[in-house]
Amino acid sequence: MVDVTRIRREVLTLPAAQLGPDNPLPPLRPLDEIHRVDDRERDDMPRDMARQLGYEPLHSLLPVRIRDGYGRTREPRALDALVIENDRLRATVLPGLGGRIASLVHLPTGRELLYRNPVFQPAAFALNGAWFSGGIEWNIGATGHTTLSCAPLHAARVPAPDGGEMLRLWEWERLRDLPFQVDLWLPEGSDFLLVGVRIRNPHERPVPTYWWSNIAVPEERRILAPAEEAWLPHCLEGVGGAPIGYERRLRRVPVPSYDGIDRSRPLDSPYAADYFYEVPDGRRRWIAALDADGHGLVQTSTDALCGRKLFVWGSGPGGRRWQQWLTEPGTGGYCEIQAGLARTQLEHVRLEPESEVSWLEAYGPLDTPAEGEWPAVVRSAEERLAAVLPRARVEEAHAVWKPYADTEPGESLATGSGWGALEVLRADWKLPGTPFAESTLGEAQAPWRELLRTGSLPEPRRVRPPGETLVAPHWRDMLETAPATPHTEYHLGVAQWHAGDRAQAVRSWERALPLAPSLWPLLRCLAVADQESGHHERAAERYAEAFDDLCHERRDDGEAWTAAVAALGREALEALLRARRAADARAVWDRLLPAVRRRGRFRLLEAELLLAEGRRADARAVLDTGFEVADLREGAEVIGRLWARLTDEPLPARLDFRMRPDTP
Repeated sequence: MVDVTRIRREVLTLPAAQLGPDNPLPPLRPLDEIHRVDDRERDDMPRDMARQLGYEPLHSLLPVRIRDGYGRTREPRALDALVIENDRLRATVLPGLGGRIASLVHLPTGRELLYRNPVFQPAAFALNGAWFSGGIEWNIGATGHTTLSCAPLHAARVPAPDGGEMLRLWEWERLRDLPFQVDLWLPEGSDFLLVGVRIRNPHERPVPTYWWSNIAVPEERRILAPAEEAWLPHCLEGVGGAPIGYERRLRRVPVPSYDGIDRSRPLDSPYAADYFYEVPDGRRRWIAALDADGHGLVQTSTDALCGRKLFVWGSGPGGRRWQQWLTEPGTGGYCEIQAGLARTQLEHVRLEPESEVSWLEAYGPLDTPAEGEWPAVVRSAEERLAAVLPRARVEEAHAVWKPYADTEPGESLATGSGWGALEVLRADWKLPGTPFAESTLGEAQAPWRELLRTGSLPEPRRVRPPGETLVAPHWRDMLETAPATPHTEYHLGVAQWHAGDRAQAVRSWERALPLAPSLWPLLRCLAVADQESGHHERAAERYAEAFDDLCHERRDDGEAWTAAVAALGREALEALLRARRAADARAVWDRLLPAVRRRGRFRLLEAELLLAEGRRADARAVLDTGFEVADLREGAEVIGRLWARLTDEPLPARLDFRMRPDTP
């Protein structure tokens, strides 16, 4: 009997931290500039690479919110999973967490082909915060881990080209306003999971596009790719999501070895690093991770997905600490092999108006010698890949799949957000294959649907932190013509700020103040504007006033208000300490909820406050208590710098998250 492909629901139970609520404050501050490369560095680069390095890098996270409400207390939690399986492979997908493939098992041998994280532990690696390690993730949007890392996607059954079933995942990516889909299927008897990906631009203007498929594999592997050179970001500040270093340089390095170290072996690198392979034109695109016996995973694709990359944590204490931070100590670490639309993750690709880009990826086992000289080992792996999955077969599978990309989904298996439905309702776009049904519209979209229908943004029905602001030009135009209520002026100011019209944004927020029933959201926005213009004393004053207003307005200690108090309290403390107003910072600290004060981020702020008050011994005692800062940003060195201000003693291993050499 033929063992046909099956798609079924499953529950995956893991020790898991709760994601918690999103940060209700709009992310007004610009993103770090560490992803930029100086213009003079581009002269020696390929023309397309140099052009794409400067093409519309992301400046803001708006309209997306920051996800920083998670902690590090893990308890058994049931995660909804979808399993697609034939008699050769079993893939476990998490539709509620960005469509991550958590596991890919080769059934005849029983081998797990990926690094499968035994826990779910969010950490601050995504563009908007919460991210987790392991498996295969789909990164769309802009340089870094996608804002959808811990967000739900739509999922459904779809007919496959071979008469079986595909699992379709799709969503609306909000940073660039683009719909995308990921189709997973297993042809009969196939040792390879096929993945068809499509990104569409329904707009009448070009849009910058970004995609990297990130595959976590055990770090005790040798990584092979068809290249003899790689682009290396020089002197890294942060890693994993492709940051660039302090010197803002990209340099070519030989593959696999330079500086006397074989960089194809992740544990041999002393520090975290990104290697973007320079795959020659016309060469087949692939990357593999093999153990000492020559067993492992290979990923290949059609040529549109041209980039290949290796990310390693390295063997240094900082890299080891991050590995422990992201999983259970003693369970083994991981590295990432990746595939993208450009040579590097610092580039964005132009997607023309009313067009699309698509490609096909394949993931499966590869058995070939991993030990030996680089040219021979790579050639042997390439020959073995050609034998088990010819390049022409991948091209043919892409061609066969493309007509099925428009096939309407059948049974719904998971539901994503309502933002795509709102955009389709606004523009009446026809997007065959990826329906964004009105039934998915929810509370977050309700006021914007009303603005679309009536031309007015409704006032909130009860006192609560403001909802999300839509900032795309078409929504900003609607806000500008809507009745100028304080609530509308607040959202208009956020949209104007995103558009770069900061002076007009400040005027909108100031106009709203005299009649606004809730002052703190406006005062906070004005405080950020003050900080960005260098007026730190005035920003501190406004933050203190905003926090006082929030404490008077807060209705309860529920999730929404607690998130607002924590978010605004943190920013107020940081602003007041920067302005050397320790007494006012202490007043804010004393009004924080006890549960908020116990969080690791606030214990760190407490130590800084104590140091500002001249209580050095008390500050040191706080650091000695062993708290954990759950949302410590990747590459951040704030703990090490505070430690150095307190003592000349070596930084303890539990506090060592340094990702670069020669840092304090």
